[in-house]
Amino acid sequence: MDDQTAGGAGGPGPPPGPARTDPIAGELVTETLDYDGGRKVTVYVPPGPPEAVVFAGDGQLISPWGGYLEAADVPSTMIVGVHGLADDMPRLHEYSPVFDAERFAAHEKFFVEDVSGWARSRFGVALPTERTAVFGVSAGGELALALGLRHPDVYGAVFSGSPGAGYKPSGAMPSSVPRTYLVAGTLEPFFLKNATRWAAALRDAGADVVMSERVASHGDALWRREFPLMVAWGFGR
Repeated sequence: MDDQTAGGAGGPGPPPGPARTDPIAGELVTETLDYDGGRKVTVYVPPGPPEAVVFAGDGQLISPWGGYLEAADVPSTMIVGVHGLADDMPRLHEYSPVFDAERFAAHEKFFVEDVSGWARSRFGVALPTERTAVFGVSAGGELALALGLRHPDVYGAVFSGSPGAGYKPSGAMPSSVPRTYLVAGTLEPFFLKNATRWAAALRDAGADVVMSERVASHGDALWRREFPLMVAWGFGR
């Protein structure tokens, strides 16, 4: 595999060992926004002024990973995490544009426009595209890829962990493709195949791509360990 590496990323070895500050020095703020009967958004507010921001699906899972960023040598990064649905099928329909186009479009508008506008108003975060990323894992990895490709003017980087295969690269790529960091495990061959497919397609489209292959199975242990490496690569000082 033609892996590109940055700051310890890539390589077929196991993911780096987890490290986080506990309790975290930053703050977790959860509020409910007016979407689909009320949708929670959890924001990790770093202890220092944010130099970068990551918008993420499955925010109830990912926003608390701010503690892992605190323990790593990365720029101060805010995580704006939109909570995902508990049921897998409705969640997939929100996250992948190929199953229910209307539901995906409604969630896309909420995620890209409403949540971003709320974050600017609530936390005063108005960072440029090159300091803004979209992140997701599993089905959320599909969401991150879809939103990054559809909104390269909003997200300068895409972080995608073990993306599912509902949404696959097509022959036509947009003229502007965000920098992309993918990770998948050797013990999850279905997802590794999907990530590798995306890495090849994005490279062919001229994107700056990291494809990190780890000895790991499908789950949080893989993704939360890779997350600080993604942030370091995307926003390194």
